[in-house]
Amino acid sequence: QVQLVESGGGLVQAGGSLRLSCAASGRTFSTYAMGWFRQAPGKEREVVAGISRTDRSTYVADSVKARFTISRDNAKNTVYLQMNSLKPEDTAVYYCAARTAVYDSWFYVPKMQNEYTYWGQGTQVTVSS
Repeated sequence: QVQLVESGGGLVQAGGSLRLSCAASGRTFSTYAMGWFRQAPGKEREVVAGISRTDRSTYVADSVKARFTISRDNAKNTVYLQMNSLKPEDTAVYYCAARTAVYDSWFYVPKMQNEYTYWGQGTQVTVSS
């Protein structure tokens, strides 16, 4: 069982930056692929970014590419989402997710919600215009 706790959300003006963190419990963090998803009001949850368990591969959705970066620190059991040049349309609840990846390739980055097993409670990001 993995518990995920997101932090770093808040209110920011358009053009600003935020860094989200997701801290995971347990001693096997390096065996999990990690992802960030978001859900805006009235919309379905969508993938934002993902990172393989060895951080050798990453994925960033086209809608945020060149603005958002995902990274992980296995020594700290933490995955990050650096968000720059934020836009009002980035306003959403951001969720961290983990996938047991022991049998995955070192380079595999899951992109679908149903590929992830564990989810955090989410952190609100609000971007004002």
